[in-house]
Amino acid sequence: MRFDVNLSILFTELPLLDRPAAARAAGFDAVEFWWPFATAQPDEREVAEFVGAITAAGVRLVGLNFFAGDLPSGDRGLVSWPGREGEFKASVDIAIGIARETGCRAFNALYGNRIEGVDPAEQDALALRNLAFAADAAAAIDATVLLEPVSAIPAYPLLTAADALAVVDRLGKPNVALLADLYHLAVNGDDLDAVIAEHTARIGHVQIADAPGRGEPGSGELELSRLLAQLEANGYQGFVGAEYRPTGPSAASFGWLTREEDQ
Repeated sequence: MRFDVNLSILFTELPLLDRPAAARAAGFDAVEFWWPFATAQPDEREVAEFVGAITAAGVRLVGLNFFAGDLPSGDRGLVSWPGREGEFKASVDIAIGIARETGCRAFNALYGNRIEGVDPAEQDALALRNLAFAADAAAAIDATVLLEPVSAIPAYPLLTAADALAVVDRLGKPNVALLADLYHLAVNGDDLDAVIAEHTARIGHVQIADAPGRGEPGSGELELSRLLAQLEANGYQGFVGAEYRPTGPSAASFGWLTREEDQ
């Protein structure tokens, strides 16, 4: 199993541009990020500095979110948000440009919350249009767009693997897949064994944290080693992103990885 580290949730004690080197020093050769800029359209200097930090650290960027709004305030994506189509599409274009320089081939398109006073059907129709745009842009570089069920946000409509895959089916694009964050799925009550048994072939990326608490593996109750072994046995060959909130310094939180490698 190949592991990467999400540098938007780990190593946050460091400035963002210092995190790729810290991940490399901790033994990782692959990283992922949520949208690493404050706006959907950062200037060229910001983008160049981000790409330069990854290149200089000698790590591979394997996952990147499109712009998802103000995450600390509760936003969870622009895919289904009327009036913000321009921002979403701008971030897609920038992400594709970053991917051309870094080799990234997986993009997380957070679906977006339900908006009070807006017909959910209108939001869902917009989501299909935006996802089609993103999928076509990603296809030009042989990349995949990911849809992720998320927990703890009541207005976010994709809670289970089936919810996300229903959107994938309606869209009908071959390069759109499920992002299986085992933490979010477990917290939302999804049957992880069933998801793996039934949908491994449709999973484009996996992320892990333990539950409850969203800490490092071993801090909660999820049988992550067993679940990852099932994924591997079912043919999953992609990366597994460490996307947890460490209980102490990030660099000291990877004892679980040594245990995984020893099995």
